[in-house]
Amino acid sequence: MPQTKIECLENPLWQREMASAVTDPAELLSLLELPRDLLAGAIAASAAFRLRVPRAFIARMARGDPDDPLLRQVLPLAQECQRATGFSDDPVGDRNAVVSPGLLHKYHGRVLIVATAACGIHCRYCFRRHFPYNDNNPLGDDWRKALDYIAADSSIREVILSGGDPLSLSDSRLAMMVEDLQMLPHCRRIRLHTRQPIVIPSRITHGLIQILTQGALQTVMVVHINHANELNDSVYHAMEQLRQAGIPLFNQAVLLKGVNDSADSLITLSEALSTAGITPYYLHQLDKVAGAAHFSVSQERALAIYSEMRQRLPGYLLPRLVTEQAGAASKLTLT
Repeated sequence: MPQTKIECLENPLWQREMASAVTDPAELLSLLELPRDLLAGAIAASAAFRLRVPRAFIARMARGDPDDPLLRQVLPLAQECQRATGFSDDPVGDRNAVVSPGLLHKYHGRVLIVATAACGIHCRYCFRRHFPYNDNNPLGDDWRKALDYIAADSSIREVILSGGDPLSLSDSRLAMMVEDLQMLPHCRRIRLHTRQPIVIPSRITHGLIQILTQGALQTVMVVHINHANELNDSVYHAMEQLRQAGIPLFNQAVLLKGVNDSADSLITLSEALSTAGITPYYLHQLDKVAGAAHFSVSQERALAIYSEMRQRLPGYLLPRLVTEQAGAASKLTLT
């Protein structure tokens, strides 16, 4: 099938927004008029896992409110430096699933490519915050090894591009990966796990949509939104562009203490997702990654919240409450 020529712009708006993201805790506190007594803990925590948050995302936060649900997702806190029982550097068994650099094979019928370490935002609960990205960069010969592995296993129907965030890649790099995956005869779908369209909506461009819709492979996009306040007009516009291109949209949220741990918050999120044309897909219990214990919600509390959601939402707006267990053959449904 002839390929559509993709025009790859140099230094587009979304890349400039990534480059200008706030990485200094003092600047974040100043922009949001937050108490300076948060600074010492933020500096200590960001030494281990760097702060990164786009300015467009900061603009959605309430000034002077340290409990703002968007801020809590990105603000480094002193609690991250405390070790907690049961929390580890590799909570979902990613490292044992690596079959070649940057290629993970956990579940039947699909593989996951850690396409990049780069991400537009550093969420403090990220389950890959300790992942050895330097050893898992599928470039050059390692990219060929990944393709050869997929080509040799005819049971693989889907390739998941993750990271980091795959939409942190340039259009030219992403186009090369998609074109190579198009050549695998038994591959049916490419799935992207991304937060970029939410935190940097300008990432959704005509050129990107061309890349994702060329060829025979179906593209599925799974975005990551935890709170309705993350959605604004720019995000709705980005989602509309993707829907118009025929790309199915799903959402994965994480149940986070102090962010969305109430039925009201999660019901409002599902309604907002519906407005944006996004299917609520998964509600994850927190992956127990070291540094994120302060976000943990007990399973008893999670089940109580979910029971109320079930009573108040139509079935098509009710995500599945799941947890991931290292070595399991699939995600585990909790209800």
